Amino acid sequence: MTTGPRLTPGRPAVAADRAAARRMRQALTEELPKVREAALAWRNGLAGLFVGLLGFGLVKGRTDVGKLASPHDALVGGVLLLSLVCGAVGALYLLRAAHGMPVAAPLVPEPGPSTAARYAGDHVEAGRALRAMRRGVVLTMACGALLVAGVAFTWYGSAKENPRLLVKTPAGTECGEPRHTEHGVVVLKTDTGETRVSLADATAVIPVETCPGTAQDG
Repeated sequence: MTTGPRLTPGRPAVAADRAAARRMRQALTEELPKVREAALAWRNGLAGLFVGLLGFGLVKGRTDVGKLASPHDALVGGVLLLSLVCGAVGALYLLRAAHGMPVAAPLVPEPGPSTAARYAGDHVEAGRALRAMRRGVVLTMACGALLVAGVAFTWYGSAKENPRLLVKTPAGTECGEPRHTEHGVVVLKTDTGETRVSLADATAVIPVETCPGTAQDG
């Protein structure tokens, strides 16, 4: 016959033990509401930060991303898309932490759980809410960082070149960025300065991406 460990009663509880139990019960009772309150404060604070940041124009770059040269245009689009995804997922995590998961209440009330089971359930839910709050804060901050990075790319990214105009005349060929025309004369901006070419003498006018012998910038 084998015998297992024997359980013996512990010492009788004293006043300090009862006070510790009351403090533990109080902590378990207040744990979930405190986490919910903290998540709500983080959500409101981050929302106010982003509204102020965007509303007062503190983050502003080029208004038209299409004016950026490749690959900066695609890079800015990808960064802004990732920023949107991080912001949306972060907001969902913060809402989860502040308000819990949406659940349907049963039509027939179930017998209430015991006090210990209720405390245990609240403790587990507090842990989940805390993890959701941390993830939400991290993702929301990542959203802001990506947004700033995207705007920085719009500031410092290379802009698309304006189309060039190649004009052939009996005297030679001129190529540059068209500035304006006046009295049948087109003004071209070239590497050496502005050049005026009479369209009456032109034998060919060809729009080109870059002038011959000139490397494309950015």
